[in-house]
Amino acid sequence: MARSTPEKEPGRIRQMWQVFQMTRRSDPGITWYLILAFILPIAVAVVVSVIFSPGNVIGIILWVVSGVLGGLLLALVILGRRAERAAYTQISGQPGAVGAVLKNGLRRSWIGSEEPIAFSPRTKDAVYRAIGRPGVVLIGEGPRSRTQPMLDKERANVARLLPNVPVHQLHVGPDAESLALHRIPTALRKFPRKLTKAEVIQVDKRLTSVGKTKGFGIPAGIDPQRLRAPRPR
Repeated sequence: MARSTPEKEPGRIRQMWQVFQMTRRSDPGITWYLILAFILPIAVAVVVSVIFSPGNVIGIILWVVSGVLGGLLLALVILGRRAERAAYTQISGQPGAVGAVLKNGLRRSWIGSEEPIAFSPRTKDAVYRAIGRPGVVLIGEGPRSRTQPMLDKERANVARLLPNVPVHQLHVGPDAESLALHRIPTALRKFPRKLTKAEVIQVDKRLTSVGKTKGFGIPAGIDPQRLRAPRPR
């Protein structure tokens, strides 16, 4: 019996092309952003080489090479950010989307709950939690009129357990004033820092232990693993 050979993973260039194709479907302007990002550093390098290395061929070549490398780096950074935004746009509005962002889009200084800490089986509204230097951030997923009572209840729970820890709220949903899904990491960074890194860990342990005793678990039908936003490699 012939053995089936494992399918090889696409190479780095092919992966980047796939990410670009995925991003372009929801962000048609990405092509011009990447072209501008690549050309601008090269143009700056040429101008600088003419000013500081007139007549020096080697100097001009080094400046141009530096501009090319800088353009490639800038284009990759922009592609990565726009691809992440496009991926989040595709899952926006789906139950569990906030959990996918907290799982994949936060910095290491933050501890996010992939699973909701409160959930309504009837409406699929949910509340998620992120813990970082600013304190505890509760994020409502769904219309504000329905998630606000859930947020208030969870805020009261945190205040009862940890009265000295700041608690903030964010709303992600269909309301006009709600936060866009891809804006969650930026919104978290805007809160003022109040806790140390050691305190963040202690707050997470305290809330996690209480959550386990309450029996919170991810509801059936919400699978953030399938909603993860792909990251370019």
